[in-house]
Amino acid sequence: MNEEVRQAGPTAGRGEGGRKRADRDDHANRTDQAGRADRTDQATGPAAKEADRPHDVVLFGATGFVGALTAEYLAANAPAGCRWALAGRDPAKLQRLRDRLTALHPAAADVPLLQADASDPAAVRELAAATRVLATTVGPYVLYGGEIVAACAASGTDYVDLTGEPEFVDRTYVLHDARARETGARLVHACGFDSVPADLGAYFTVAQLPRDVPLRVDGFMRSNALFSGGTLASALTAMGRAPQTLAAARERRLHEHRLPGRRVRGPVGVPRFSRETGTWALPLPSLDPRIVTRSAAALDRYGPDFRYRHYASVKHLPFALCGTAAVGATAALAQLPPARQWLMDLWEPGRGPDAERRARSWFTVRFVGEGGGRRVLTEVSGGDPGYGETAKMLAESALCLAFDALPQRAGQLTTAVAMGDSLLDRLQKAGIRFRVASAR
Repeated sequence: MNEEVRQAGPTAGRGEGGRKRADRDDHANRTDQAGRADRTDQATGPAAKEADRPHDVVLFGATGFVGALTAEYLAANAPAGCRWALAGRDPAKLQRLRDRLTALHPAAADVPLLQADASDPAAVRELAAATRVLATTVGPYVLYGGEIVAACAASGTDYVDLTGEPEFVDRTYVLHDARARETGARLVHACGFDSVPADLGAYFTVAQLPRDVPLRVDGFMRSNALFSGGTLASALTAMGRAPQTLAAARERRLHEHRLPGRRVRGPVGVPRFSRETGTWALPLPSLDPRIVTRSAAALDRYGPDFRYRHYASVKHLPFALCGTAAVGATAALAQLPPARQWLMDLWEPGRGPDAERRARSWFTVRFVGEGGGRRVLTEVSGGDPGYGETAKMLAESALCLAFDALPQRAGQLTTAVAMGDSLLDRLQKAGIRFRVASAR
């Protein structure tokens, strides 16, 4: 790390965001001391971490497409007194980003700029040790995320990311879960559109159903959004690493504890027409169902026998067939390195849909939950999922870990397990809708 990083700690500026919603400031002020006390009292983790670290939240990868959107959200919404910083490998880009933020929110002029490269272990360790929460947008995570999450686990720093890569999540569990439990670090993956709507949506749905009975939940996802170059690169990298992904999953299963007296399943469904949603349902083998079932395995509220299935929801059959064919063709091409690189070059990292296109984007995830003689239809919905809402989800996850009174848990956790009701409350206040559409 350069000299600026070493000097940023003792003289870190304090953001003055949070003007848009007074209730967000009130909520942060109410929970700040409680959250800090909760972390200090934990049996695991450093007792005085809050006192000896110069930053509450560091955003790493801040100059990327979604990183810059997350920085804009923090500049507008971080509570008064939140000590946050921007980090990346290019000081000039960081300066230009801070200048842009300052034009919109003058208090951002005091936000520290920290230089670090994801491939430099020493720099990443220093960065992790300087903050209570590190939020990273640097992907593909399987290529660039290993040193960052290792540094957080070792230093007891809470960690959030946007990964949708099962291989990375499984390898993190095998390599770093035990160490994170020792230091008190909370390693929370998939804090964006992958996989917050699915995870907290299922969590919200389960809360509407009876306790201590077998539960069945199906999720149906729809959106009209476009993706950025960085998202494409991560998806293609994951598709091209099928053998490594399977190997990581097998190794994880060897380390995970079995559930005595409980059963949790996430089977891949079959294509079908869903009468509940009026759409064609196509199995969606993303990271989302794995996250949901891991939440279910960790929380007794999901009942003694829980099953979750995850679908893409398409209105018209021809679009469903074309979409399936397109995904299959892309996955096949991703197995060939030259073809994979060609696809990545079509939409380079750092590029993404413009503000006008994002303003027209939306998502909905509908859930059908059944158990104990009750049946509910719930819905999670919001605006542009891949960028605007993802930035919101990542930022609120980081702020939630930094300031809210949360369960005393550590290790690799899901959003539902680590933050649950607190994050649900934050996202609802931030404009993401969770509602019960019908119940009987």
